[in-house]
Amino acid sequence: MGQRLTQIATRTGDDGSTGLGDNSRVSKDSLRVHAMGEVDELNSHLGVLLCEPMPDDVRALLVEVQHQLFNLGGELSIPGFELLKTDAVLALDAALQTYNEQLPRLQEFILPAGTRGAAQAHVCRTVARRAERAVVALGNAQAIKETPRQYLNRLSDLMFVLARVLNRYRSDGSVGDDVYWKSERLQRDGA
Repeated sequence: MGQRLTQIATRTGDDGSTGLGDNSRVSKDSLRVHAMGEVDELNSHLGVLLCEPMPDDVRALLVEVQHQLFNLGGELSIPGFELLKTDAVLALDAALQTYNEQLPRLQEFILPAGTRGAAQAHVCRTVARRAERAVVALGNAQAIKETPRQYLNRLSDLMFVLARVLNRYRSDGSVGDDVYWKSERLQRDGA
């Protein structure tokens, strides 16, 4: 990877370009930079989520996800480089299975609401989807590995599941619930 930052205000981007990890320069509106920015924003939203109360195992999982997103961003910053490994996707698959098994089956749609932690997890879910779309757009224009796209796809699913976990979590031991959509059609049809 490229050199670590030793100076933040370099002024080298004043012309609308930015440096990649291979020392090449590209426009700040390039698909690659856009994808990198979406992943960075997702990681920042996860940082906000980690300020909320949550079970220790969920916290440890999210910290690991932050590290993997840094790997993903590093991979995107160096064309042709691989940093995010398939094991990271498999870890998300395992977490999805573990947390899904703890939750009741959904009978209807839920709103992105509830506790502040759950609502922030839903924000992370939507930003993960946006980051995934940016990575797909980059992959349609340039050759990239499949793992970044797969990781973001699984991560958005996991954030939905973790939002449900966080809606149930209460530090006092009580159990909360999701916020269900009040569908006019379902109410009218008696469902």
